[in-house]
Amino acid sequence: MNWKNYQNELVVLFAFLVMFSGYIYKNNTIADEATTAIETQKTLSDMKEVIALKKLWTDKKTSQRVKQLKSIVSVSKVKWSNKRKKIKASYRGLSARELNSLVTKILNLPVEITLLNIQDISKSYSVEFQCKW
Repeated sequence: MNWKNYQNELVVLFAFLVMFSGYIYKNNTIADEATTAIETQKTLSDMKEVIALKKLWTDKKTSQRVKQLKSIVSVSKVKWSNKRKKIKASYRGLSARELNSLVTKILNLPVEITLLNIQDISKSYSVEFQCKW
């Protein structure tokens, strides 16, 4: 078999293979760049959120707002424990109105709620609440 007869076809085949591998490389590079851009954008938005939360959690007014939870209902219904920036509170014998105002205040605070347990005990409510900031 004489390879010189097929020399042009081999050159075209080789050129086609180089062109095809370049096309695959280009597509992979573009896909990797798009993935990297999306990951970078997500990381940046996460960092912005963390910075915003850090500002809220270091705000001195946050501690005062959390302490207001103790005075929403009468003192006899509240068992309160405050250690550093962690609160453990339990409320017993709450009416529906007191429960609604308490839950609204809790959900509007810039804190991390670790426990919120609400139980219905025959026309009164019991709430266990823990948070940190």
